[in-house]
Amino acid sequence: MSDFVSSFWSYFISAIALGGIVWCVWLLFSQRAWLKKTVAQAEDTGHVWDGDLTELNNPVPRWWTVMYLLLCAFALAYLWLYPGLGTYKGWLGFSSADQVRSEQAALAERIRPVYERYTQMPIDQIASDAEARAIGQRLFLNSCAQCHGSDARGGPSFPNLTDADWLHGGEPEQIEQSIAKGRHGLMPPWKGTISPSEASDIAQYVRSLSGLAADALRVVPGKRGFDTYCVACHGAEGKGNPMLGAPNLTDNVWLHGSSEASIVNIILNGKENVMPAQERNLTPEQIRLLTAWVWGLSRQGGTAQASR
Repeated sequence: MSDFVSSFWSYFISAIALGGIVWCVWLLFSQRAWLKKTVAQAEDTGHVWDGDLTELNNPVPRWWTVMYLLLCAFALAYLWLYPGLGTYKGWLGFSSADQVRSEQAALAERIRPVYERYTQMPIDQIASDAEARAIGQRLFLNSCAQCHGSDARGGPSFPNLTDADWLHGGEPEQIEQSIAKGRHGLMPPWKGTISPSEASDIAQYVRSLSGLAADALRVVPGKRGFDTYCVACHGAEGKGNPMLGAPNLTDNVWLHGSSEASIVNIILNGKENVMPAQERNLTPEQIRLLTAWVWGLSRQGGTAQASR
């Protein structure tokens, strides 16, 4: 109900919930009374199927009526005890959000001893600890593999965490910030400013920055377009900006594809990527171990790679 700013919706929902129960009770008694007056005993409706399956018209059985009345009574009791009538919080004050938070707190307290030895340990030491790596890998598989893959090598639009290329920086503090707070990457669309032919020239220049095949005649006008529209984020040399999450365009690492068509599409239509924050799903201790495991993936000869 927090999304509805008018109290009308609270009354509207309450009216539907209570009105449905009242209507059900009225229907039970009105139809039972009508059938008693019009149907003294079972009568043939004239509908026969398969030669011998006859439909009869019978009064509603008393047990059936009592069953539905008990269900209506249960519904009223539920709406009184629990939130179900708009903004009414229920006599018990139950909240599913509070229940989840309580269960999360209880779980965090139960598993706290597992993480105690790592709270003051430096990240590089955690990344070298076999038990910590095992815990970090399980956390990764539960919380991160859906996007980055079980081998952490990512895929189209999802970063590879095993190389040394980092959009927002690869130091432990930066990785921990990314995991805990999430990231929001945004490449603005330029189709209102840049024509498709200009975007194609810029794509040729960008491909040349990372050593890919490019049309030398179009690289020159492409550089002019790049200097006009792209340097603010990607830098004069195209090496990117970790503060903005702007990728390095000179390292031949491509998150969304390196073909001219892919680059032109991103220039004209933009691209938005969201890394969801995990601070509500993981404890600070869990995030620390996960940080160490991810950080260790890109270390040359790192011990975290041996666990994969």
